[in-house]
Amino acid sequence: MFIENAYKGLHHAWMYIVGVILTFLTSQIGGVFLIIAAGIQLTKEGKNLEELANQNVLMGTLDSNLTLFLMLLGFLFGLIGLFLMVRYLHKQKIKDLTTTRRKVDYKRILFGFLLVSIPTVIFLMIDYFVNPENYIFQFELYPFLILFFIAIVLIPIQTSFEEYLFRGYLMQGIGVNSKSRAAALILTSLIFGFLHFFNPEVEKMGSFVMVYYVGTGLFLGIITLMDEGMELALGYHAGNNLMAALLVTADWSVFRTHAIFKDVSEPQVFTEVFVFVLVLLPIYLLILSKKYKWNGYKEKLFGKVQKPIIEEQI
Repeated sequence: MFIENAYKGLHHAWMYIVGVILTFLTSQIGGVFLIIAAGIQLTKEGKNLEELANQNVLMGTLDSNLTLFLMLLGFLFGLIGLFLMVRYLHKQKIKDLTTTRRKVDYKRILFGFLLVSIPTVIFLMIDYFVNPENYIFQFELYPFLILFFIAIVLIPIQTSFEEYLFRGYLMQGIGVNSKSRAAALILTSLIFGFLHFFNPEVEKMGSFVMVYYVGTGLFLGIITLMDEGMELALGYHAGNNLMAALLVTADWSVFRTHAIFKDVSEPQVFTEVFVFVLVLLPIYLLILSKKYKWNGYKEKLFGKVQKPIIEEQI
């Protein structure tokens, strides 16, 4: 099973603590570059550098494409750092961090991508035509093309970093050390959710929106455990964030981009979160369950993690 793949490498608890700390440090490199670049721009404008403590100033000082590039760059360093930890500290293959299959199933990644991206486009188009006053059509070819190339390269890296860290590294690490699938699923979902607490969306919409982030983490964890691999979660997360960056932006969103549309409406937080977590995610789960013929939910989600009788020699 997926969590048991950790037994193919070194899996002591202290290693995961060290791995998370070092991975976090490497992932901050892009943020340092962003602060430096924004600081230079503020200095040119004769403004006080203390303003960088305000996230809105930090995210709004530079052109949005440059801000997005520098913000996402850190995830590249973070992913490299995580892979180095897995390969050389844990002596584990990246494939075993990804899936229980003989090789990574790219068709599953594509299906996960389409599962979220197609409905997102459809729902946006319907809402645009029903409530056009909520949107500004702001498409500009040149800035959008730059955004497109930045997003298509770096956003899958950003989402892959988060998936490998939470649904891969921590899911396996917590699972083998606690011997509990439920602990691995619940803890990674909570950590994933609450690490988004400082997103500008939370400031705008209130703490109730955390239900969305925790619910998304729970959904991604469930499909990883049920499918015995991260492929579907990798595709879904990449599709979700790409659509957010390319299709619609808002002044209060974490991705403030040259997207095709700008949302100027006041978000209906309770309704949107309720529909997403209690309606859409269960529908997505049902589709995946039927397509891949999942069974044994109780054991795969709440059973004990047991050490394989025969371990791979390191």
